Amino acid sequence: MIDPQIEAAARHGDRAALRGNPSYVWRAGQRRRLEMIVRWGLEGGRRAERILEEGCGVGVYIQALLPFADAVYGIDVEPDYLLQAAANVPQAPIQQAVCEALPYADATFDLILNHEVLEHVADDRAAVAEMVRVLKPGGRAVIFAPNRLYPFETHGHYWRGVYHFGNTPLINYLPDALRNRLAPHVRVYSAEGLRDLFIGQPVRVVVHTQVFPGYDNIVARRPAWGRRLRRVTYALEQSPLTVLGISHFLVVEKSS
Repeated sequence: MIDPQIEAAARHGDRAALRGNPSYVWRAGQRRRLEMIVRWGLEGGRRAERILEEGCGVGVYIQALLPFADAVYGIDVEPDYLLQAAANVPQAPIQQAVCEALPYADATFDLILNHEVLEHVADDRAAVAEMVRVLKPGGRAVIFAPNRLYPFETHGHYWRGVYHFGNTPLINYLPDALRNRLAPHVRVYSAEGLRDLFIGQPVRVVVHTQVFPGYDNIVARRPAWGRRLRRVTYALEQSPLTVLGISHFLVVEKSS
């Protein structure tokens, strides 16, 4: 059941509170993530028969993945996003659906991308089970999901019944009871909590780490400072401090 205050926010135009915002533009941060998807999801760029993007938004990643597959499919729950995606990538099979009930047969896809979507679904464990169901044996799921140890909650927060969009410091460091009162509209995962969703599923973990943001907005406003920040935090990904990254990057492979 969705919290009434979340429903109210969505009705008043704060759809970001309920489901976040899709990628509208293609910049350095998206390019970097695409490289990671191809490297780990397709073993360095081997061509797939079918790829699925869950929560495809307006089709930015579908378009980027087209060179790597015979067909790239997309689902989303928002009809207006789907209309834009259909216009942007008319060759892609796109339909309205939820991650917990995928409209595809077992063992359909070589690669499934869930990019900052899992935290918004009604039932993340059911979504993971469906993901595994429609993967082919040997197929891989690539997941980006928010990291509990990142110092900011990037999905905004509620205060006295009012939704405030934007980055909020330290909310995710609070005990669950407090954190979930301030941000009831979105999950955030510890490393163990994210992997635990796959307990009982026929998969193995290929890679699991954390990544820092691309700071594209900062680079656009203050290029030199933004690029320096990007270099420093990307270097941190090669150290134990990678655990403070904005997102988990998890790749699992379905057993053959």
